[in-house]
This record gives sequence, structure tokens and C-alpha cells, in this order.
Amino acid sequence: MRRILVENARRKKALRHGGGLHREPVELVAAIPDERQDDLLALDEALCRLEQVDKAKADLVKLRYFAGLTIPQAAEAMRISVTTANRYWSYARAWLHEALSEQAATTGH
Repeated sequence: MRRILVENARRKKALRHGGGLHREPVELVAAIPDERQDDLLALDEALCRLEQVDKAKADLVKLRYFAGLTIPQAAEAMRISVTTANRYWSYARAWLHEALSEQAATTGH
């Protein structure tokens, strides 16, 4: 799901800068408002950086954000305790918030 959303955001962004237009069936394209396209791309970049720093925490974010799992469900999928999952989630949210804030400051968004 993450890959689909990110590729769709990249495609839409390219269209704004003169990319070729073509129609896609609605069933194949995730509907994301234009103002969220840039946010999704920034999140993907930050998530890739988090994955290089701590893969387990990045995996938890993917399960929560893109797969829609709850903390207990994600903990079970990752075979970690719910307490550990809560710690990972707190750390990952803080790390991503900082990374996105820094990125917004450098790009002016």
C-alpha cells in the first residue's frame, strides 16, 4: 500500500510540472487530496531514513500507518510485546516529527 500511495503522489507531482497526462481507472489509484501529496512524499523520505537508523521502528510505522494495524496487532505481527511496540511507536513518532520538521524548515513548507 505504501508503494502505491508514494508512486501515485510522485506521479501527480510530476503532472504539475508538465508530465504527460493519461487516465487511470479509479479502482487502481488511491484518492489523495493534492495538498497531502507533498506530505506523503516527505513521510516516505523520512521513513526511508528511519529505516536506515532503526528498521524495527520503521517496520512498526509501516504496519500502523499503511496497513492500519493497531499497536497490539502490529506487536503480534512483529513478535514483540505490546509494551515494546508502544516504546517503538513513541520513539518513531518523535523521530519522524523531528525529521519532517527539519525537512519543512529547509524546503520552506
